Amino acid sequence: MKQSQKIKDKVRQTYGQIADRGALLPKESPSASCGCETPGLGSDQISTLLGYSSEDIETAPQGANLGLGCGSPKTIADIKKGETVVDLGSGGGFDCFIAAKQVGQKGRVIGVDMTPGMITRARKNKESALAGNVEFRLGEIEHLPVGDDTADLIISNCVINLSPEKRQVFKDAFRVLKTGGRLAISDILALKPLPEKIKEDLNLISACIGGAATIDETKQMLKDAGFKDITITPNPVNPELIETYLLGSGIGDYVAPADITAVK
Repeated sequence: MKQSQKIKDKVRQTYGQIADRGALLPKESPSASCGCETPGLGSDQISTLLGYSSEDIETAPQGANLGLGCGSPKTIADIKKGETVVDLGSGGGFDCFIAAKQVGQKGRVIGVDMTPGMITRARKNKESALAGNVEFRLGEIEHLPVGDDTADLIISNCVINLSPEKRQVFKDAFRVLKTGGRLAISDILALKPLPEKIKEDLNLISACIGGAATIDETKQMLKDAGFKDITITPNPVNPELIETYLLGSGIGDYVAPADITAVK
């Protein structure tokens, strides 16, 4: 089996388990961030540390916020009324429901995820939220189940690092965006080349670490896909998350969350 398929299978398994287990966890119980356990922190606490407002958290349907992510795309996306937004790796739908309120009833939000359990969870959350302007589609972010020139904005939260085919992800995102459309991504990037033992560890890849591309690699992939006005801004790693999520690993020396924006 090719390494790329092994990675996809591992990621699908990891997040399928989170989707299934998440329904059984109380709102403030220990959760998972980017596929790794964060002992002592609930999903709401994690999201607060990542930059989400209390309103974002309180108004999302229960079960949508799984504490997954490395930032808040909303803060860099400048979402407007009436826009069509596509979320790559939408999980339980948390970012989709936030975006749905911003685009309004004349706008539309499409969440795409390759994990059947996440799609099932997101669709149940949609029913409880009565969010008629949101839909969830099963598919891979390398080959989006979305037509050409559809989206005004593509968002993603700590997902593209999981793909073994990042160049194809950006290429397909460019296809889906309208001319003038924007990309607004929160993701994990490598501050320096990762050691092979980290890059080949499937557990670290599914934890949003082992598959991180460098800043220069990401910028070049975006340019090659056709994007312009590319901005990549690394963010400080929250010390509380380091203590719970990266304790003693030394991985924080290699990677950091970053905000990525670009225009078609």
